[in-house]
Amino acid sequence: MFSYNQLKEKPYIIAEIGANHNGDMELAKKMIDEAKKCGADCVKFQSWDKNSVFSKAVYEDNYFLQDDYRNRTDYTLEEIVDKFHIGKKEHFLLKEYCDEIGIDFASTPFSKNEVDLLVDELNVSFIKVASMDLNNIPFLKYIASKKKPVVLSTGLCGLGAIVEAVDCLEQNGCTEIVLLHCVSIYPPRDEEINLNNIDMLRDNFGYPVGYSDHSIGVVAPIMSIAKNVCIIEKHFTLDKDMFGWDHKVSADPEELSIICSAAKSGYKMLGQYRRRIQESSERREAFQRSIVAVNPIQKGAVITENDIDFKRPGTGISPKYIDFVIGKSAKRDIRCDELIQMTDI
Repeated sequence: MFSYNQLKEKPYIIAEIGANHNGDMELAKKMIDEAKKCGADCVKFQSWDKNSVFSKAVYEDNYFLQDDYRNRTDYTLEEIVDKFHIGKKEHFLLKEYCDEIGIDFASTPFSKNEVDLLVDELNVSFIKVASMDLNNIPFLKYIASKKKPVVLSTGLCGLGAIVEAVDCLEQNGCTEIVLLHCVSIYPPRDEEINLNNIDMLRDNFGYPVGYSDHSIGVVAPIMSIAKNVCIIEKHFTLDKDMFGWDHKVSADPEELSIICSAAKSGYKMLGQYRRRIQESSERREAFQRSIVAVNPIQKGAVITENDIDFKRPGTGISPKYIDFVIGKSAKRDIRCDELIQMTDI
């Protein structure tokens, strides 16, 4: 269950189904099942209808970036948007199904009506804001008024716009904010991912920071774990070759399982900033070295540098005390390859 105050325990994994259900609720349920099996904490959808996504002009052009429907005979852009949206009834069905199998339900609203549905009727744990709405100040004000935690993607905009968005949320009553480093390119080149921005966001804003990934494969989300992200969001599909918008840049079940497993073990590997000795005293003694005699040393003889070497175990005099040992007289006969003890000098 999502808890803002517990985000530091391990990365919270969001399987971004988005519109990869293709408007098919049975497929959506299968994806929820698979995300749960993979170890995801949450499945996230997108809440919109054709009137809250594009203006009429875009539908008349029948074209949006790589989604070109101008020469197609099966669908227009407007028809495919309408087909892929999930209505109010479907929202309730999906939320109930998530509750039933024990995985968090979340969604990204595209309008105030959808914010109301998600918060007032479905009581989601947090509101996810897409990068496209980072500079939509009136929308952010409305979202902040709901007093829910906000997970804010930061693609498409520079630092100034992020400052304005955070200020807007804070000034309108939202105090629980997570910033997601995001590059809104599907997929970005390696040099465009800029995982070091995770540190920059944390240093500049002081809020928990996560990573919303649109790259191919699992390398970037796994590397983000080393940046101590609190959330990893990754598009999810059952089949990268399936008809639809985001399947090719999505993780399949095998990849999502790898990310979820890495999030658990990788977070443990981060450990602490403060230096702690993990090895037992017995192990340290077995591995470290002591000062040993490389020649027989007779009682009363003055020990020289040529008389000693350093070998395991570390139960004798540490090599760092060599200057103390050199020049001392042996109090007993010391055999070749015998550890020299403080009582011997």
